Amino acid sequence: MVNFKSFRGVITQISDFSVGQNGDKNGCYKIMTLEDGAGGVVNFIISPSTYFVNREIVTTGEWVTGYYDGDAPVPMIYPPQYRALIIVKESNYHNVKVDFFNQQLLSSDGQLQLNLSPTTIISLKNGQPFTNSPANRNLIVVYGPTTRSIPAQTTPYEIIVWC
Repeated sequence: MVNFKSFRGVITQISDFSVGQNGDKNGCYKIMTLEDGAGGVVNFIISPSTYFVNREIVTTGEWVTGYYDGDAPVPMIYPPQYRALIIVKESNYHNVKVDFFNQQLLSSDGQLQLNLSPTTIISLKNGQPFTNSPANRNLIVVYGPTTRSIPAQTTPYEIIVWC
């Protein structure tokens, strides 16, 4: 189970990031700087395996949330630098929750309960259909309106299973 942590901010810079001993900037890795508006700054390393929800293209000036493994080692530098696992571009049309969902499809923080419907698309991050139960897994949930209950309940538009 991945210990998902997140940072939300506006993109202030995207540039090539060198990898390897010779500092090769081959264009496959990027460094994305986010500022949260309250003085917080984070650098995310974007690799070919970083998952962008809805395959969104992001540019400077846009608000995004970056998810990373809170248990992964990180260099002791400022600003903090994390390997981005998932990037979510802000949208007025949907919400996204990245978390572990238990047997009852309740998020680990107890804030969101999923109610599946036949129209809910369930897939792997490579786009292929996922035919097993999404319960007891790390999920990327794309959803719209929720109830005002605790926990909030929703019927997701899409679930991406993070294997």
